[in-house]
Amino acid sequence: MSRDNLSCLLYGPGQLKFEHRPVPEITDAHDAIIRITYVGVCGSDVHFWTHGGVSRKVSDEAPLVMGHEASGIVHAVGSEVTTLKPGDRVAIEPGFPCRRCKLCKAGRYNLCRGMKFAADPPSTHGTLTRLFKIPADFAYKIPDSLGLQEAVMVEPFSVAIHGVRLAGLQPGQTVLVQGSGTIGLLSAAAAVAYGAGSVMVVDINQKKLDFARTFVECKTFIPDASSTPEANAENLRAVAGLEGGFDVVLECTGVESSAQTGLFASAAGGVFVQIGMGRPKQSLPLLDMCEKETTLKTAFRYGPGDYEIALELLAAGKPSVKSLISSTSPFRDVTEAWEKTKRGEGIKNLIQVTEE
Repeated sequence: MSRDNLSCLLYGPGQLKFEHRPVPEITDAHDAIIRITYVGVCGSDVHFWTHGGVSRKVSDEAPLVMGHEASGIVHAVGSEVTTLKPGDRVAIEPGFPCRRCKLCKAGRYNLCRGMKFAADPPSTHGTLTRLFKIPADFAYKIPDSLGLQEAVMVEPFSVAIHGVRLAGLQPGQTVLVQGSGTIGLLSAAAAVAYGAGSVMVVDINQKKLDFARTFVECKTFIPDASSTPEANAENLRAVAGLEGGFDVVLECTGVESSAQTGLFASAAGGVFVQIGMGRPKQSLPLLDMCEKETTLKTAFRYGPGDYEIALELLAAGKPSVKSLISSTSPFRDVTEAWEKTKRGEGIKNLIQVTEE
C-alpha cells in the first residue's frame, strides 16, 4: 500500500507532526475516496491544539489526524456507488453512524453510540489529509454555483439548520440568537431563511455585531457585563420592542450567563434551543421557565436532512457565505490558521490541503 498520503497529526497540546500515512483503499463497494481541498478551523480544533482534546485526549501513543469541516473532489468510488463519480466536487458530512441501532433506525443517527466522527479520539482520524475515505452517501455533490471554499460552510450551517428545525420555527416568529460567531451568524441566517419575523443577535463584541448586521437582517444588542441576566433580558425585550419576549431563542455560546439571559428573555410558551457547548454543568432559572412553560431543547451536531437543506440554501445564496471566509492558509501552515482562530481573528479561517 502506498504511503504518500500526507496528513496532519496532533500528538498532544502544541505537538504537531506531518506524516505520510497509507493511501486509503476501497474495501466496501459503497465507499468513496475524497481528495480533500479545504478544511475549516472550528473552535474545537483550537481546543485540541491548546489542550490536546476535550473529554478524550490525544497522546504520543494515540495521535490523531485533525479536521472535520471539509470539502473536496471525488478521487475514486466503489463499484456500488451511483451518486458520485471521480471529479465531482463535494461537501463532506464527517460523522458516520452504525445505521443499525434503534436511534439510527428512528432517524436520530447523530445520537448513535457507534458514531465515527472525524477527528474524534482515540481512533477516528479527521480530514486534514490529502485522501480521505468516506461512505459515499455522506459526500454531497455541490452545484456549480457553489465554490469549494464555500462548501466547507455546509458543515457549520447544518449545525444551525438542525437547531432551527428543533425549534420548530414558524414564519413571523421573533428570534433571539445568543452569540455572533460562525454558528450564531449562520443560525440567524437560518432563522431568516425559515421566515422569522425579526431576529436579534447578542454578543459582547461590537465588531462582531457590526458584521452581523451586514451579513443578515437583524438587530443587535450588547449585554451589560456588570448587570444580571434578568436585567439584561429586560433591556433586550425593550430594545426589541417585545414586551412579552422572544418566541424562539437559539443559544450559540455555551456560556451560562448567556443561556440565563436568553431564558429570561423568552416569551411564555417559547422555545429555547441550546446549540453552543460550554461547561458541563450550568444553572438555569427553572422557576421562570416553569411559570412560562418554556420548552428547552438541546442540539447535537446535525441529523437526517440537515445537510441537504443547508446545501440547497447555500446554493441559492440564502445566505451567501463568502464574507464569512476570512483567510486561507497552506497545508503546511495549519498552525497559523489555528492560532488566528485562537486569537479571535476573522470568522472562518480555512486550510488548503490540495489544489482545486
